[in-house]
Amino acid sequence: MAVRKIARIDEEKCDGCGLCVTPCAEGAIELVNGKAKIVKEELCDGAGFCLSICPTGALTIEEREAPEFDPAAAQERIHARLEAGDVLSCHKCGTKETEKPLLACRVNGEGVWVCVKCLPRLIHG
Repeated sequence: MAVRKIARIDEEKCDGCGLCVTPCAEGAIELVNGKAKIVKEELCDGAGFCLSICPTGALTIEEREAPEFDPAAAQERIHARLEAGDVLSCHKCGTKETEKPLLACRVNGEGVWVCVKCLPRLIHG
């Protein structure tokens, strides 16, 4: 194990809305018994895309001892998600993540995904 950045979910603050599941492209977060859980620490890359979408502030990034991030396992989870049809889309134009890269953004207090084509329009109006 190594000391690294990894997501932490405060169960007391988590209301089980599940909004954090989708931004975690690697599939480290799932709803278990009505609460968000890190199901496999080696799938969490510590990037924190899950943080901005949580309405209760239950998610944080901490530095602690955890298994090394496993990029191969994360790629397998991403591939399985895409094959199952669980595809993210651009909040502005609907372009799918399989067509263009998407970036996590906050718009009016909400976490959304925006394609690289729409990002300038989102920023500049």
